Amino acid sequence: MNEFFDSIMNSDFAYEMQSGGYARELNFRNVLIVVLSAALLGLAISLVYLFTHKKEGYSQAFCVSLILLAPIVGMVIFVIGNNVATAFSLAGAFALVRFRSAPGDPKDIAFVFLSVTMGLTCGLGYWIWGAVATCFLIIIILILHFTNYAGKHKETCELRITVPETLNYVGAFDETLSKYTTSYKLKRVKSVDFGALFELTFSVTLKDSKQIREMIDDLRAMNGNLKIMLATEESNVRSFHFQ
Repeated sequence: MNEFFDSIMNSDFAYEMQSGGYARELNFRNVLIVVLSAALLGLAISLVYLFTHKKEGYSQAFCVSLILLAPIVGMVIFVIGNNVATAFSLAGAFALVRFRSAPGDPKDIAFVFLSVTMGLTCGLGYWIWGAVATCFLIIIILILHFTNYAGKHKETCELRITVPETLNYVGAFDETLSKYTTSYKLKRVKSVDFGALFELTFSVTLKDSKQIREMIDDLRAMNGNLKIMLATEESNVRSFHFQ
């Protein structure tokens, strides 16, 4: 058993440069090394993805794909090792398959390419360096996650207020918005109901999300109890609709 692991540690998969490409020895041991090493690195990447996406949620299929993608790409590179250009083209195609059918978050794309890169590394026989690189990249990902790099400390929301055409809306809500928000800006004014009403759209940053109800009540007293909607700008998962 010790001799087996020693041979793995010292193995370069019998790759030799021949005619500008790689000659590989296709045997059980080498295939096992590629699949297991790539799968373990894919599992580590998937676990980091799960940990960093607890709050916003994640797809089980995507997490499983991160694990499977690395060994699949690794075997493509290993089997087509004598034609590196073709192998890299196929690996790139695999990485883009998911995003042809559904738009992905930029962070999801980064995790996909990380898994693909580790598969490429293992397929070329540099699985030890792949493990080292994965460890460093995981540390960087965790540092960015815990420091909330480039994140907004306050939630920016979109506030829509419907007002009657008889109300002079210019500056009418400044006092109330100043009370409940740290910043606000009028983005759009739209007429509705054939000009009988106006819809004002503000971009606001709330001081305290617990005061939403109080803010809405104050605004309703000023707009004649017409429709008011408050929603996050980045997603519509959390929205408030009062009428």
